[in-house]
Amino acid sequence: MEQTEDMASLSEFDSLAGSIPATKVEITVSCRNLLDKDMFSKSDPLCVMYTQGMENKQWREFGRTEVIDNTLNPDFVRKFIVDYFFEEKQNLRFDLYDVDSKSPDLSKHDFLGQAFCTLGEIVGSPGSRLEKPLTIGAFSLNSRTGKPMPAVSNGGVPGKKCGTIILSAEELSNCRDVATMQFCANKLDKKDFFGKSDPFLVFYRSNEDGTFTICHKTEVMKNTLNPVWQTFSIPVRALCNGDYDRTIKVEVYDWDRDGSHDFIGEFTTSYRELARGQSQFNIYEVVNPKKKMKKKKYVNSGTVTLLSFAVESECTFLDYIKGGTQINFTVAIDFTASNGNPSQSTSLHYMSPYQLNAYALALTAVGEIIQHYDSDKMFPALGFGAKLPPDGRVSHEFPLNGNQENPSCCGIDGILEAYHHSLRTVQLYGPTNFAPVVTHVARTAAAVQDGSQYSVLLIITDGVISDMAQTKEAIVNAAKLPMSIIIIGVGQAEFDAMVELDGDDVRISSRGKLAERDIVQFVPFRDYVDRTGNHVLSMARLARDVLAEIPDQLVSYMKAQGIRPRPPPAAPEPSPPRSPARTPPASPLHTHI
Repeated sequence: MEQTEDMASLSEFDSLAGSIPATKVEITVSCRNLLDKDMFSKSDPLCVMYTQGMENKQWREFGRTEVIDNTLNPDFVRKFIVDYFFEEKQNLRFDLYDVDSKSPDLSKHDFLGQAFCTLGEIVGSPGSRLEKPLTIGAFSLNSRTGKPMPAVSNGGVPGKKCGTIILSAEELSNCRDVATMQFCANKLDKKDFFGKSDPFLVFYRSNEDGTFTICHKTEVMKNTLNPVWQTFSIPVRALCNGDYDRTIKVEVYDWDRDGSHDFIGEFTTSYRELARGQSQFNIYEVVNPKKKMKKKKYVNSGTVTLLSFAVESECTFLDYIKGGTQINFTVAIDFTASNGNPSQSTSLHYMSPYQLNAYALALTAVGEIIQHYDSDKMFPALGFGAKLPPDGRVSHEFPLNGNQENPSCCGIDGILEAYHHSLRTVQLYGPTNFAPVVTHVARTAAAVQDGSQYSVLLIITDGVISDMAQTKEAIVNAAKLPMSIIIIGVGQAEFDAMVELDGDDVRISSRGKLAERDIVQFVPFRDYVDRTGNHVLSMARLARDVLAEIPDQLVSYMKAQGIRPRPPPAAPEPSPPRSPARTPPASPLHTHI
């Protein structure tokens, strides 16, 4: 038995180290019709980008563009590169200054205006291009102290429009290729006493310090010395991190049930070599160094041959969004009697004049992020588990706005208004049935399956589900459609059934049929109640956790259906030529939010 000290168990290969880094987005800034602050020439603009901390809400300078001399219509060359998270509300602020000296102190320069937005707002705009008016705010930020200072101290008028800022976002495409390949082997060493061998391959990429990092393993082929492994795909960044000449080491093992896998041999290659495809260059001798040292006549322990190789660009969530995919957001709210009388302060539906209830907080937290990915901002809002006027019939699929023909509300504020109206007009009843609202959204998703639309249903509930069998069947049927389901449980009930619907650990099934995809994400609201009373921070965490799986769920649907992203809309007409730029002191732009 050879080299077993490094191979205690096959299971160590089942948790490949390292997670895929966050998507990086490059923000380009242009402005039009800036204020002219210079007496004998035009302004010399500089743009400063700020990010807002999730915890303390303080604005921090992220970076600065170059200064462009003598223009009111700058197209800045220097970019802002940020990490993008779909599940977080990433607040951004852009301040424009007319630079009058070489001083890095912003208070020594004329303030031209500012704009606020979120990164999701930029990315979710058509072509990922957002135009916003610049205004003179009441306060700016002192670059030395980080504290607010009057922005009007240099002649500005609060609220005055002072030009337009144009923000464009582009996902950095470095090393997004995925390689698909297949290998076979011939005349491997026989390692099993009563049989042949059960071989598998392990791939490692080399590191600068001479060490190796595991990046893939094949399946085990039982009882053969001439295995043909299945085709597999691997991101090129995982295989070689974009360095085509980086050494890739492949080790061949004979699998043993007790985990003491026998080392057969190894060989090295590179991405550049593999990219040649099937050829004489990609037939490798499997060599066991210890055997080679001991046996003079040793040649090899078999050969491994590359049978096929292909590479294509990996499609990401942002590719589909930039290609025009719209996210249709629908909310469904639990109006069962277990929530308590809305007129009493103990009710989960109580409308306090001082703060939002749990339903409104959860809706606002998720809605504020997802709304930017829907162009018309019209969101269907449903209720379930209530008796409706005038006849008192029980409904598990009624429009909060009272319009059976069109349950859509205008923006998140429109949903909240319709929700409050329903609380005053319907009678809380029961039971807690999910299947009708899941089926409702599934009908919408089934109507358009070409990749141009993707539905997200947010269910906010307080109780134990009553129609589990029907809901499971509805979810299994919906799993093959372009939709995802978010469930937020409010109150102190036991939510074991909800965890069962969330297929992270065990894919749900109905009548013996497994769901094609995991499309459900459940979280209990009580886990995000901040004891300090900081609802802003806790709701940001809630939104992050419930939305984290949406991008992968969307991409998994598109891949399963063979849908490629559409080309993004044509770029706008070229801007006027840029004026010569002078560069300010270096600023660390290539960091993350």
